[in-house]
Amino acid sequence: MASPRITIAGCGILGLWQALTLARAGLHVRVIEASSDPFAAAASLHAGAMLAPDCEAEAAPPDVRRLGHHALGLWRATYPGLVDAGSLVLAQPRDRSELARFRRLTSGHQPLDASGLGELEPQLGNRFAEALYFPDESHMSTPAALTFLLDAARRAGAEFGFGERWAERPAEPDETIIDCRGMAARGALPDLRGVRGERLLLRSDDVRIGRPVRLLHPRHPIYVVPWGDGRFLVGATVIESEDAGPCTVRSALELLGTAYALEPAFAEAEVVEMAAGVRPAFADNVPRAVVREGGRHILVNGAYRHGFLLGPVLAEAVAAFVLRGEAGHPLLRLEQSAALRGAAAP
Repeated sequence: MASPRITIAGCGILGLWQALTLARAGLHVRVIEASSDPFAAAASLHAGAMLAPDCEAEAAPPDVRRLGHHALGLWRATYPGLVDAGSLVLAQPRDRSELARFRRLTSGHQPLDASGLGELEPQLGNRFAEALYFPDESHMSTPAALTFLLDAARRAGAEFGFGERWAERPAEPDETIIDCRGMAARGALPDLRGVRGERLLLRSDDVRIGRPVRLLHPRHPIYVVPWGDGRFLVGATVIESEDAGPCTVRSALELLGTAYALEPAFAEAEVVEMAAGVRPAFADNVPRAVVREGGRHILVNGAYRHGFLLGPVLAEAVAAFVLRGEAGHPLLRLEQSAALRGAAAP
């Protein structure tokens, strides 16, 4: 049986991993993206890009941690810009109960006292009495990672059509359509919802933090991710809203105030960017691939929270289905008669 042509709609983190994985498998891949400039309209650009399967276990199903560690290996084998420095979770003294709860719900961490914290992050050791260190976690600069994946997919043979709007249509006989358009695919995925997130990009020569830090708070938790060259991503609000408007004053004050509480040197930081975006999510906040039309139409969506972490695993699952008819992956959901594809696979 001849391999299908692959048409991918959407060039965010999920579409890029699909393109790279399927092109490296030898398939003819073409990606269609509505924006003329890569990532101009991608919700992925607003991500913190922390690969933190152990931390995410605090609020995610067990599969996220298990698959996330596998995904970490795929990222490490693919992207040389990944920073393997682990991550830290902190809380102010008045919020120690939040840290105790986080410790109870997660694993893979090492408890640190002020001295141990100071060895990892000298600017923080004299400000916090305890912390949790998650050594087997990584992070990246979001724009740099997206650009790398785009270039890698092109080198693997994938074609890209920017400035092309996707017209809803059935797949042609020799084609498999993979829809990775995020909220633009809402009409085909009625259980998809939007989660508004706002984040800041700061630059400071006085803040020296080398790994992602999560500062717990009952109402306004934040994370700070070092992007290199003195840049720090501070995020993110989580608002059950599909309002894609600019960052609000309230959210900016919350993020800036909590960043200052983490490290007062942020008071003199330059605000490089304030941005807001609507991230697509399913009810359980776990991304998945939904297979329809006998396997010729696959919707890969729900990137909110775990899109960067699980993007390579979703691509692996879709490739195994397209190439070999394997349909048992926990992130793959068959609808209609898609299961018939396995019987026709060579």
